Amino acid sequence: MSGYLEIDMDGKKAHVSVGAIIVNSKGDILMMDRKNKPLGWACPAGHMDTSDKSPEEALVREVKEETGIDITNNIKFKLIDEFLPWNVCSSGMKGHYWYLYLVYVKEDKFKPNDEAKEMKWIPRVKLKDLKLEEAFEYWFKKLKWI
Repeated sequence: MSGYLEIDMDGKKAHVSVGAIIVNSKGDILMMDRKNKPLGWACPAGHMDTSDKSPEEALVREVKEETGIDITNNIKFKLIDEFLPWNVCSSGMKGHYWYLYLVYVKEDKFKPNDEAKEMKWIPRVKLKDLKLEEAFEYWFKKLKWI
């Protein structure tokens, strides 16, 4: 890793992050119960590194690292939101400028890395039953999924 990409937002530093709401053919969402801060159930996500050429490159890397899924292989994804939330990451940075993507996959296979206590497909109607990480709680409410 070459370091996290930082930007200046109104005189304050923020990290740039990417997130992937991964949806399978049944409409279920791939969720992970995070071991590290911010805690809670979340979708695969991570910091954009200074070596990443674009948010999409960071997205491909983060999804592969956290789930083992290669989204470069004929998988459809699209940017659905950008925002600067309040959440704090494991490095202590309080601001994050996010690029959130909706990712459609054909197969249900995944291989979680050691950042997850647990990872599984969750039916959309069950998202409301999870203790969600703050950024994804924000998005699921905005999408009217919870």
